[in-house]
Amino acid sequence: MKNYPTLLLVGFCLITLVSFKPPVKDDGWISLFDGKSLNGWKVGENASTFSVDSGMIIVHGQVAHLFYNGDVQNHNFKNFELKVDVMTNYGSNSGIYFHTSYQEGGWPKKGYEVQVNNSHTDWRRTGSLYGIEDVKEVYVKDGEWYTEYIKVEGKRIIIKINDKTVVDYTEPENVKRDPGNEARILSRGTFALQGHDPKSTVHFKNILVKPLKD
Repeated sequence: MKNYPTLLLVGFCLITLVSFKPPVKDDGWISLFDGKSLNGWKVGENASTFSVDSGMIIVHGQVAHLFYNGDVQNHNFKNFELKVDVMTNYGSNSGIYFHTSYQEGGWPKKGYEVQVNNSHTDWRRTGSLYGIEDVKEVYVKDGEWYTEYIKVEGKRIIIKINDKTVVDYTEPENVKRDPGNEARILSRGTFALQGHDPKSTVHFKNILVKPLKD
């Protein structure tokens, strides 16, 4: 019985130490996808192209685009870092848009597209800033997860595939695009995932953003 107070004291000290463990430092990354549903996302035509399973957004079906419509930054980003884990099936094509805005249908007119394509007939490969600074090399394989990273700061766009920089582009001041692509410029807006065609199947998970100062 004489030892009980000591044991209780030791137990209390251990609990106290655990309770006051220093918190993990916040690195600024915020998840845009809960891994369970499309809450915070919006799609117009051909909504069945997008489904959720096992912590992934699965893209397979008719042409459609899934736009982030959630609370982070009121889905209105200017400067940011974005990283997404991606896996493609053979022959698949998709894309990640930024500085875009919701459209009910068709290909998004506003903002830039970063290509997702390792073996589709389109020669512009994964990591391309589509139609602006294109990548011909294939850096990752179908059927394997890789990380696609996009950073926008000021007029500079950096795209990395598994930490390898494949595009480092600075948009010229007062840039003018060809007719039909007038809105392919930096401004601000949301993100979107692309459903390209019924033969393409692409998986996305761990969609994380780090807002930067405007």
